[in-house]
Amino acid sequence: MSIGATEQQQERVAVVGAGSWGTALAILMTRNGHQVRLWGHDPAHLERLQRDRENREFLPGAPLPPRLQPVVDLNVALADATIVLVAIPSQFFADVLERMMPLLPDALGIAWATKGFEPGTGRLLHEVATDILGVRDLAVLSGPSFAAEVARGLPTAVTVAASDARFATRLAALVHGDRFRAYTQDDLIGVQVGGAAKNVLAIATGIADGLGFGANTRAALITRGLAELIRLGIALGARRETFMGLAGLGDLVLTCTDDQSRNRRLGLALARGDSVEQALQDIGQQVEGVVTARAVNEIAARRGVEMPISEQVFSVLYEGRTPEAATRQLLERAGKAEFD
Repeated sequence: MSIGATEQQQERVAVVGAGSWGTALAILMTRNGHQVRLWGHDPAHLERLQRDRENREFLPGAPLPPRLQPVVDLNVALADATIVLVAIPSQFFADVLERMMPLLPDALGIAWATKGFEPGTGRLLHEVATDILGVRDLAVLSGPSFAAEVARGLPTAVTVAASDARFATRLAALVHGDRFRAYTQDDLIGVQVGGAAKNVLAIATGIADGLGFGANTRAALITRGLAELIRLGIALGARRETFMGLAGLGDLVLTCTDDQSRNRRLGLALARGDSVEQALQDIGQQVEGVVTARAVNEIAARRGVEMPISEQVFSVLYEGRTPEAATRQLLERAGKAEFD
């Protein structure tokens, strides 16, 4: 269901993560009339946000609304918050939750806009959050959404998933507005799998486009990549229909086809012959698909899930296989029924 643009209760929101996505969501919620404090791990970065009233490093050209408060102290950010929204790379998710845990009231709901699995264990982030924070309201926000476009107020639609429908509705109301639609559902697993694994497929699409393989190849990779998402999601307990929605097909298409995607740009760079290290340095921000590729490869192996595209991305990133060799490996696979 969608959340109507009705009179909403003002929330006091702590946004944890002052990168491009955390900043964009903080801007959006401030515009929606909520009190928002923005915290990040780098005090110098937060001080620049306070001084410049703009995140020039990660989200240039998007002035911070006057009521948005960047804060250096995590205690201050969380003080009196009625909801916390975490927007940090997946590899730091557990560490930041551990740091937050003694500062959080037991009843405070936690949401995240992070896309990924826990490195090393392959756990979904709701499992990590429950392990660290105990039983409380948890929700995830995901879907086709570039931070710069959200900050500019361009029309966007996302999915909010939570095991508790009331908390999903509450989080959706925080972000929902005239140009930002938030739809709710309860498939917490499927929404997380779609948001995480699509980044690996975007690297594959970037490689194919960088090698000049054309639109036919891109369409095939997106379609067969969607089949991989569905197989992985079902193996982990998700519902098939989730992957036909915003957090599945919607996010996959966005990330695979637009150069605002850091994962796609990584693939393009690898196709040009850049090393992984050089490409990441040039991009200058976290590329979630690199960490996620390892997690997806390990989960697929444990669960016996066939994910040939993701497997070849892993081989390029971690095993030294060239993009050309990875492509040949995919093309030389034996034919099979499409829907087996």
